[in-house]
Amino acid sequence: MKMATGNKTGDIPTKGKGVGGLVQGQGISSTIEKEEWEIDLAKLDIRNVIAHGTYGTVYRGLYDTQDVSVKVFNWGEDGIATAAEAAAIRSSFCQEVAVWHKLDHPNVTKFIGASMGTSNLKIRTKDATSQNNSVLPSSACCVVVEYVAGGTLKNYLIRNRRKKLAFKVVIQIALDLSRGLGYLHSKKIVHRDVKTENMLLDARRILKIADFGVARVEAQNPQDMTGETGTLGYMAPEVLDGKPYNRKCDVYSFGICLWEIYWCDMPYANLSFADFTSAVVRQNLRPEIPRCCPSALASIMRKCWDPHPERRPDMDEVVRSLEAIETRKGGGMIPEDQASGCFCFSARGP
Repeated sequence: MKMATGNKTGDIPTKGKGVGGLVQGQGISSTIEKEEWEIDLAKLDIRNVIAHGTYGTVYRGLYDTQDVSVKVFNWGEDGIATAAEAAAIRSSFCQEVAVWHKLDHPNVTKFIGASMGTSNLKIRTKDATSQNNSVLPSSACCVVVEYVAGGTLKNYLIRNRRKKLAFKVVIQIALDLSRGLGYLHSKKIVHRDVKTENMLLDARRILKIADFGVARVEAQNPQDMTGETGTLGYMAPEVLDGKPYNRKCDVYSFGICLWEIYWCDMPYANLSFADFTSAVVRQNLRPEIPRCCPSALASIMRKCWDPHPERRPDMDEVVRSLEAIETRKGGGMIPEDQASGCFCFSARGP
């Protein structure tokens, strides 16, 4: 369950020209100056569908011979019923572009460019030989980013649910994610929806953070960032409880992801929203850490999902802690005194 009810003044400023003009509901104007991130649509070839999301569809395509993913937002007549829904999609597009186009890090999916609305965006049919390309409504906008071939981290973990991951792989993936989040936080950006479904793996299994639709520049005053934003299961207690929050909500979500990466399973699979919220906020519910989990890794999880945000480590500290964990001996999956009885060791990958 994904929630995105917004915040107060923690949003990217939306007044003025370019991206901001869309949020005001004024539509696309030919008088708006071209932004540095606007793509040349003549170079964009959109092909097959990869995924469907809340605000549009993700396609695979080519941009100037580069393999790309194209996230198409559509708030035109087809499928968008109300002005409020259209405004929400405009806002999501503008926020995503405003945050993403400034980022440059090996663990963040590379932003290529975006289009603010065009009638020349063509979608290929499944039959590659067909000349009948469909044309999106003139109000459609798109965000173009690098194509990451390995799919989502969530799907990778699902595929390895039975055999689990080798410990060195767990640490490598966790380090990639922690370094990417550390970079975002150094730029004062709060992702606000850190989950394995929003992480991609390339062909070399390098993790890249994606989906900045609800990301925000961190407000100087935590009181200015409120709202139940994120995905159930990963949301920090203060977010679930509607309290002010800051970048430490991402740290909490990272702790949940770290447990998921280690155990290759979903946390809280059978809890309803009401039960989950009450248990996390008032009863300090957290995923159960398997006893075969190395104490150093378990300690990082617990520190990250501490109920008190100020006690959670910064992501740079998490990176240092992960780098300090010994992985050269095949993983150190089990404390030596538990080697004969740990039920999960035999299932751990090579």
